[in-house]
Amino acid sequence: MILVTGATGNIGSELVAQLSDAGARVRALLRDEHRAELPAGVEGASGDLNRPETLAEALDGVDGLFLMPGYAGMPDLLARAKKAGVQRVALLSGGSAALEDMDNAVSRYMTQSERDVRESGLAWTFLRPRSFMSNAMRWLPQLAIGEVVRAQFSGVRVAAIDPADIAAVAAVALTTGGLDGRILELTGPQALLPADQVAVLAEVLGRPLVCQNLTNEETRAELEASMPAEYVEAFISFFVDGTLDESRIHDTVREVTGRDPHTFEQWARAHAAAFVDPTA
Repeated sequence: MILVTGATGNIGSELVAQLSDAGARVRALLRDEHRAELPAGVEGASGDLNRPETLAEALDGVDGLFLMPGYAGMPDLLARAKKAGVQRVALLSGGSAALEDMDNAVSRYMTQSERDVRESGLAWTFLRPRSFMSNAMRWLPQLAIGEVVRAQFSGVRVAAIDPADIAAVAAVALTTGGLDGRILELTGPQALLPADQVAVLAEVLGRPLVCQNLTNEETRAELEASMPAEYVEAFISFFVDGTLDESRIHDTVREVTGRDPHTFEQWARAHAAAFVDPTA
């Protein structure tokens, strides 16, 4: 049995579906197991990662765990998982974990999560994807009212990855054991600017989209309106000061799955309905 945390998120929902399609026994961790539609044969279990004491039922009979990072009480959660019989963990981490910058809010929780898993005594695989292609969904409100996309960090190339590709690698890690002890750097096949992504969306959607590149000052102002200050400073450090390079392309998806990672165009075509109808 594999327990998938974050089971309704971009990666978790893909992982649940892929594991189920492959015939694996899957349990999806949900805050409310009665409010989510799951594939046939997938169990739902309720629990809160911030309260490990609520996870006893969800962990029962589980041998593989897909774990989201950054939750309070991670050592307690992992100890409970080990006691319940969990054998291995695939931890969703990120490229900033390699920085081990405990003064950076994002790097700190990624780094600490990896340390907690290492110290748990469980077999582990760390998944370090770069930015998600699905981050383009943040432009939906703008596209609902016009053709102009205001792009933050406009000069930064990112080898963004399809969450479905992250899920495919996680599935291999959890079902084979062949990736135990591996740190997997995960990217898509292209390093694109925001303007490049907007141009792809324009082609896919058949719309005359225009990318409006924001200055660093405009980007900071938008971020400050939407997230806590420590996270604003983290992203400014990464993409303005240049402490994190997400432009380097890694061949890990092909190495693990035997196929090429999806391009941004493939991702956009697969999710075009969401841009046409945000409720789709």
